Amino acid sequence: MTNRNSGIVDFEGKKVSNGGENNIAVFAIDQATGEPMLLQHSEARMIHLRTFSIDASGHLLVAASILPMAVRDGTTVTTLAAGLSVYRIGSDGRLGSVRTYDVDTGKFMQFCSGMVTLV
Repeated sequence: MTNRNSGIVDFEGKKVSNGGENNIAVFAIDQATGEPMLLQHSEARMIHLRTFSIDASGHLLVAASILPMAVRDGTTVTTLAAGLSVYRIGSDGRLGSVRTYDVDTGKFMQFCSGMVTLV
């Protein structure tokens, strides 16, 4: 499940992220009860994760953030690009960050993404 936030606040006349959660919540399912158990919140280092896909082998997960956003870093404002975050899925189901890829969305949003198997 993605926790996504794209709320903004004013900082020195600039609209910046309000710092809410942007991560992937990883759950395990209790085999006896069917209840979900939270394993992890894996940070995305991007804003507003909209979608994610798992490859056919079950070893990789790619999450997409839909838009770039200004963020406050102390007294400085920088911009986090929209992009793709790639994770390895461990044998215990937990995610390990591999890398991120910036995506230039121009004036549009990267609303949906998925994986295609190439032969």
